Amino acid sequence: MDNPIVITIPSHPKYLAVVRAAALLAAEICGMGAAEAEDIKHAVDEACSNVIKYAYKCDCTRKITVKFEDTQKSFQVTVEDSGSKARLEDIKIRELDEVKPGGLGIHFIKKAFHIVAFDKKKRTGNRLLLTRYKNTDEAAISK
Repeated sequence: MDNPIVITIPSHPKYLAVVRAAALLAAEICGMGAAEAEDIKHAVDEACSNVIKYAYKCDCTRKITVKFEDTQKSFQVTVEDSGSKARLEDIKIRELDEVKPGGLGIHFIKKAFHIVAFDKKKRTGNRLLLTRYKNTDEAAISK
């Protein structure tokens, strides 16, 4: 992929299917294996779901922009919104042994990407930066 793929969707859950399809195809085009591409698809879906739920407080009239980039060493995804500011350190991660729905999004995201960070330079809204290095052992992803 020589040029980034950029999609902008309305912040309605029905459009998450578009994000899932784009994430899966972009990951495959960039040479990710089937399992890696599935993990990336789930992680990007979760990140966009969190934008709808938390940054936009379920306001379906807003926009979410997702950018997929292939570099020589990594596959990068940027999820951007204009909603309420988020900080990774404030996000509560549910323990995996708690059997109940919800709260596993960060686990999915960290399973798929080596680097998960918010761009602190963005003054309003959020820009989530996700990086997965190519040709690395699955166990090398930080948890």
